[in-house]
Amino acid sequence: MHDPTQDLFGEMPDMSRPQAAPASGQGEGGASSRHRPLADRLRPETLGDVVGQDHLLGPQGTLGLMLRNHSLASLILWGGPGVGKTTIARLLAHAAGLRFVQISAVFSGVADLKRVFEDARRRAARGEGTLLFVDEIHRFNRAQQDGFLPVVEDGTVVLVGATTENPSFALNGALLSRCQVLVLRRLDDAALELLLCRAEAEVGRTLPLTPPARATLRAMADGDGRYLLNMVEQILAQPGDDVFDPQSLSRLLAKRAALYDRDREEHYNLISALHKSLRGSDPDAGLYWFARMLEGGEDPRYIARRLTRFAAEDVGMADPQALPLAVAAWETYERMGSPEGELALAQLVVHLATAPKSNAVYVAYGKARRAARATGSLMPPAHILNAPTKLMKDIGYGRGYEYDHDQAEGFSGQNYFPDGMRRPQFYRPTGRGHEREVARRLDSWSRVRESRGS
Repeated sequence: MHDPTQDLFGEMPDMSRPQAAPASGQGEGGASSRHRPLADRLRPETLGDVVGQDHLLGPQGTLGLMLRNHSLASLILWGGPGVGKTTIARLLAHAAGLRFVQISAVFSGVADLKRVFEDARRRAARGEGTLLFVDEIHRFNRAQQDGFLPVVEDGTVVLVGATTENPSFALNGALLSRCQVLVLRRLDDAALELLLCRAEAEVGRTLPLTPPARATLRAMADGDGRYLLNMVEQILAQPGDDVFDPQSLSRLLAKRAALYDRDREEHYNLISALHKSLRGSDPDAGLYWFARMLEGGEDPRYIARRLTRFAAEDVGMADPQALPLAVAAWETYERMGSPEGELALAQLVVHLATAPKSNAVYVAYGKARRAARATGSLMPPAHILNAPTKLMKDIGYGRGYEYDHDQAEGFSGQNYFPDGMRRPQFYRPTGRGHEREVARRLDSWSRVRESRGS
């Protein structure tokens, strides 16, 4: 049942089993210290050694207060890879005087959970507590997640689940109501630099990097401390005394793939960022999020569809050309493909960001739908009904209709709502862009209606 899942500082032993003491000069598992991965050698010994999570572990942090008050609750640690979820769980168990037991939802099933729970109950009977760390807890299905509820409620275990997925979507409500969700931050530049300094102290030498290359290395890690230390090992393994600049460093190392999943939370986070940047009339931010989505592997057709929606919803009648331009950009991409067609979408991003904005049509459509549901099956007024048969003419269909093209300024001012229905106003144009002229026309037509009482 042992899970070799790694955290920020390498592999984590299964603390539910007795661990043999390492032989002299050897690390865990009998491996010589110099052959252990750098991430494992730099594993924090105390919670104070953990980098980048001061908002949780500091004196006023959530976990710091829990430990000081001797009230460690069941937790869900939500954060990206390489930010220290497993390390924090292990150190919490040590600080709270609990036995640390680790399983992974990837490799464990119902039988494994039952054994863990039985062992925890036996410890509880002896007065010993258990911290059960469940890596990738979101991979358990809903029924399996329900299995944790009794042992959490009766205090058999303190559950600490780790997930890279949004708990709101990945975990069921019953489990969430019994756990406190803590968000671990991606490691910022200062935290990554601290790890680099620790690595240099551990190996006894300075990394052969120019200052710009050092900054590039931190950027390539993209907030993942474990990945950063793995790249450090690759650098240290290079023969010779060459000093790397950003270009040579990029040739040596592979950049960490940006976190992006086309059907999970990051997908919706980035499209939301793109949409709101355009609504906020920021073309630079819009281009950035557009590029982030493409670099993450998003289908440009999905982006084209969302941009077309934006043209109708957020630009609307303030710039009536935005919608046909969106369709044209989408069609251009379909004809040209990547990467040439992506330039048309980039042009559309800039156009939508810099266009005057109006959601007046979007709002009006919502109001009209609500009115349609509320008024049921009211008939149109008879004067705007066609009368193709004699019977229909005899009962008044079409009688009194005024042909607008024959009226002054092409406007009759007749009523087109059902008889007896109070005239609503759904569409209220803004004073921005093309809608300034639309508002002027509507005001003029409204005065004509008022003069004839329609």
